[in-house]
Amino acid sequence: MYHSNPYIGYRHMTTPSHNQEALDNSLKLIKEVVQGSKKDELFYDYLISISPTKADKDILSSIRDDEIKHYQMLRQIYKDYTGMDIQVDEDVDFKKPASYIDGIVIALFKSFADVEKYREIRKGLPTRHQRDILFDIITDELMHSGEYNFLYTTNLVNPECPQEEGDDEEDEEEVSTNCLDSGNRTNKKTYTLEEWEKLIDPLIEEAECESCDPKEVILASLLVGSGYSPNDAFKKAACWEDDEEND
Repeated sequence: MYHSNPYIGYRHMTTPSHNQEALDNSLKLIKEVVQGSKKDELFYDYLISISPTKADKDILSSIRDDEIKHYQMLRQIYKDYTGMDIQVDEDVDFKKPASYIDGIVIALFKSFADVEKYREIRKGLPTRHQRDILFDIITDELMHSGEYNFLYTTNLVNPECPQEEGDDEEDEEEVSTNCLDSGNRTNKKTYTLEEWEKLIDPLIEEAECESCDPKEVILASLLVGSGYSPNDAFKKAACWEDDEEND
């Protein structure tokens, strides 16, 4: 099936622990991912077309462009080993989401599923260079999950902080800071961009850690969008994972 020399045109040597069976599995998964790229592209284009604001369109367009870049990198890895291009059926249909919000939720959980698949692909790749490529792709997907969560939150949820009548601007700023710590969202004040950055930064730091559990990061991002502090969100996501393992 493969080239007599699977590393033709490829300057990076494999590691001594190279496992052909693991590589075969990675190539199989890469082919599955790339063959579904056209359907994904149609889905993103549709979601962009029904986006309610220019800001939403810009975020989703950036995500779509990242996905296209990912597919190109995966195609190249596959070709480096097999000498063949992956054929993609251009005549495909996709199921339209019931609404824009439903589409965001679908995209969020697809991002999680992709992370799991990319982690499996990464395990079977023999070279450090290729594993670094997959690590970059996984990091992008985790970033995308945060962006989906932001879109979901801004379009459906309005996390605010409690404020008593008569509070002045300084009190309002203090209450907002407390809200970031407590996760309380039964309030009147929406988050500013600076406040959102305070919430998202810990998620990004965790996502960039190679030993992180992507499922916990995504679950935590959903909880942050619902009003939890990052610390509380990670604790609750970890509890969910523990409960699932014990079932």
